[in-house]
Amino acid sequence: MPVQRQTPNSDQESVWDYPRPPRVEPTGKRICVIFNGVVIADTTNAKRVLETSHPPAYYIPQADIQMAYLKPTPTRTFCEYKGSANYWMLSVGERTREDVAWSYAAPNSGYEAIKDHLAFYASRVDECYVDEERVTAQAGDFYGGWITSEIVGPFKGGAGTWGW
Repeated sequence: MPVQRQTPNSDQESVWDYPRPPRVEPTGKRICVIFNGVVIADTTNAKRVLETSHPPAYYIPQADIQMAYLKPTPTRTFCEYKGSANYWMLSVGERTREDVAWSYAAPNSGYEAIKDHLAFYASRVDECYVDEERVTAQAGDFYGGWITSEIVGPFKGGAGTWGW
């Protein structure tokens, strides 16, 4: 069955207008990640990666992340565009979450802007914000896009969407 693209309002973007291969672009929006009552990341210097059918993934510079709470895990994945991804565990107080964020230590050509940046799964932390809007996590447990009122789908990631 063909995907039925939602028509965006004038103040929205459709993820079906995002490119493939993905594009990296700076955003001046305030990006914030909270876990166990602690602000883990807070920046206006993030990059967003835009890819057809996906909500944006926000890559936050390590300089704007409380890296003392994060440790690398052995998990690795491969993106045909960005390269080999490393994953991070987050521990604050008595709470720990595995593979809460990912990064590209040596991204492929064209994606150098996300080197030394981490992207967080909104579903694996307590709260994520774009400006003052709390985001909704992209469905599924693989993709890590952040859904806000500024984008429309449908979004890849949930059950039955892998073939899109």
